[in-house]
Amino acid sequence: MQKSMMSASQMNWDDLKFFLEVARTGTASSAARRLGVDYTTVSRRLGTLEKALGTLLFERSRASGFVLTAEGQHLLGYAEALESTLQTACEQVSGASLALSGHVRIGSTEGFGSYFVAPQLGGFQAIYPNIAIDLLPVPHFISLSRREADIAITLERPERGPYVCSRLCDYALKLYATPEYLQSHPAIRGVDDLSQHSFITYVDDLAFSPELLYLECIVPNASSSLRSTSIVAQYMAALQGRALAILPCFLAAPDTRLVEVLPDQVKVIRQFWLYYREDLRKLKRVTLVADYLRGCAERNRGFLLGETAQMVIV
Repeated sequence: MQKSMMSASQMNWDDLKFFLEVARTGTASSAARRLGVDYTTVSRRLGTLEKALGTLLFERSRASGFVLTAEGQHLLGYAEALESTLQTACEQVSGASLALSGHVRIGSTEGFGSYFVAPQLGGFQAIYPNIAIDLLPVPHFISLSRREADIAITLERPERGPYVCSRLCDYALKLYATPEYLQSHPAIRGVDDLSQHSFITYVDDLAFSPELLYLECIVPNASSSLRSTSIVAQYMAALQGRALAILPCFLAAPDTRLVEVLPDQVKVIRQFWLYYREDLRKLKRVTLVADYLRGCAERNRGFLLGETAQMVIV
C-alpha cells in the first residue's frame, strides 16, 4: 500500500474505534459483535483507515486472523491513549451527571465472581442505577491489555504493567464432603487417613494458576476420581457424595449439604487481587466499582476466611 501524508483533519476518528476492537479481539467478526455491526462494516472501516494513513495496519490470514503490523502496533498505543483521554475528558467536563453513569466490565475468577461478587452488585446498582456492569466470572485469566475488562480480580498480583493494584482480600479453602459420604467411607481422624479417599480437584496441566494446585501439598499423590478446570463443577460434583473436595469457604460453607472435614487440620489461605489500568484511574465509574468491591470484601472478612457461613450483603 502506497504511503501518503495526511493531516489530522482528514482522519475519521470514529474509524479508530473499529481499529481498536479488531486489535483487541483478533478478528473482524468478533469486533463486529462487540460493536453491534456486521462484518462488512468493520472491514470497510479498517480499509478506510488504512487508506487514509497510507499503510497496512493488519496482516490478514485464515489461520491467525488479524495480526497487527509494526505500523499497527505503533498506532495502537496512540489510539488507546486517545480513547482513555476522551473517556476521562467526558467525565471531567460533563460533571457528576455523566460521571455516575456509563459502563464497567469486571473480569473475575469463576467461583468468586459467581458466588461473592454477583450477589454484592445489587447494592451497587441500587446506589448507582445508571452505571451498567458486565460481570465475567471465568476459569481463566482476563486480559486488561486487550481490554477484555476494565477491572480484574485474580489470584496473583500482576508482575508488570501500568496498573493500579491492591490486595482485595484473603480467603480460605477447607475440605468438604457430604454426610452421606462420611458415613459410607473409612473414618477420617487425621490427615494421614486422607490417602484412603478419593478427591475432586483441578486438572493439573490446565489449571490457570499455580495457586490452585493445593491438593498435592496436603495429600501427596492423592487419588482423584474426577478433575475439572471449573471450581463450580467441582462443587457440584462434591454434592453428589462420591468424593472429597477442597473448596472455597465462600462457596461451600453456606451450603448445609456439605460439612467441613478436619477443619483444624486442613485449611488453605489464598488471596484475591483487584487491579485496573493506570489510564482508568481518573474514570469515576471505574473507581466507584473498585472501591465498592473493596468495601464488600472488608465487611465480609470473616465470611471469606471461613469463620462464619453468613455473607453480608448491603
